[in-house]
Amino acid sequence: MKIRPLLVSSLLLTMLVGNTYATTYSLPHIKGDRVVASSTGETVTITVDQDQTLLDIAKRFNLGQTEIVTINPGLDRWLIKKGTVVRLPNRRILPDSPHEGITLNVAEYRMYYYPSDQQGTVRSYAHGVGRQDWKTPLGKTSIIKKVKDPAWHPPESIRREHAANGDPLPEIVPPGPHNPLGAYALYLNLPGDYRIHGTDIDKIFGIGMQITHGCVRMYPEDISALYQSVDVGTPVYIVKQPVKVGWLNNVLYVEAHPDLEGEEKTQDERYAIALSLIRQENNQVLPDFDQVVLNKALKDLDGTPIPIYERLPPLEGEVIDPAVKAVPVIKAPAIASNVVSKKPVIAKASKAKSTELAMASKKTKSTALLAANDVKKIPVKQVSKDNKTNKPAIKTASNSRSSGGSPGGYYHGD
Repeated sequence: MKIRPLLVSSLLLTMLVGNTYATTYSLPHIKGDRVVASSTGETVTITVDQDQTLLDIAKRFNLGQTEIVTINPGLDRWLIKKGTVVRLPNRRILPDSPHEGITLNVAEYRMYYYPSDQQGTVRSYAHGVGRQDWKTPLGKTSIIKKVKDPAWHPPESIRREHAANGDPLPEIVPPGPHNPLGAYALYLNLPGDYRIHGTDIDKIFGIGMQITHGCVRMYPEDISALYQSVDVGTPVYIVKQPVKVGWLNNVLYVEAHPDLEGEEKTQDERYAIALSLIRQENNQVLPDFDQVVLNKALKDLDGTPIPIYERLPPLEGEVIDPAVKAVPVIKAPAIASNVVSKKPVIAKASKAKSTELAMASKKTKSTALLAANDVKKIPVKQVSKDNKTNKPAIKTASNSRSSGGSPGGYYHGD
């Protein structure tokens, strides 16, 4: 899978005009595929034309601070000199959630909005989430109220915190440039006054970080566009998926993000989560994927979707429904760990060999299932009670696709 560095495409440039910086992706045309891209090729780069900060570039391209820093580990976030080449995300794996309403993946600081009036598309926005001690709750909810120019009534617990830090708050913060809710707020149907809202001028660069008291904070331009687009009653799925796995054109990709503060995992723990998700995406069959590339992705944690396996496409006239029919496991050549752009070369199956492949698939499936049983199942977790705010726990959605369970924060039905 060859990586071709590109200049920013015309599609990507559309983010810079109009009232929103959101990237709008077309959904994959193959049922069950979950990888989207803003342009062709594996990566996108820009060459800056003046000295600026990496955070300025992040805001310009609707990226959060963590995302832009993680994908450019060798650059100084506070000084990007003229002529510097900056890498931008291109492909994304959609979170494991229904393609309706809004999905907030707190692990990658990104929102995915599926507009009902633009079927076949998804818009993606950067956002901030709750701090380690004020976690954003997980689960399914909905927008219960929309408020323009909201006043902020900080709860007593937050007022005590600010007073202890020498920054006392009034009982009511009126609308204006220093109101932390910004100009628009979407209230969620959750106990505790959780909102999706804008930000004040002092906290613009907190987008894409764990910085709030549990709410979801967006760039002013983004919340303005979202406010105009969504209706009261829109479903909202709040998930935590630092590792994502998905198909695109019979190629399986993995995408891994850094752990949230206080939730650091070992490489073995990440690997077990990845194996569970790979099996889930391949109908509980563990394919012969490239383990070197998977380990590298789980170590780098730069949020870039990386190909780890390619299956044979269906024969002419054959339709594979990933939700029903098992996918044959075909061994793919290994991808060198230092060249993640190489595409596994797999010969297409001819009609004459279809019977032979089907018989081989049964054997391979049995072996893979035995190997899969050696991997520890990870049960669905729930958010613990917040001792500071006394907010009730919000359970993650239960798992209806796999009887074996899956990592917490992954959606599998109501």
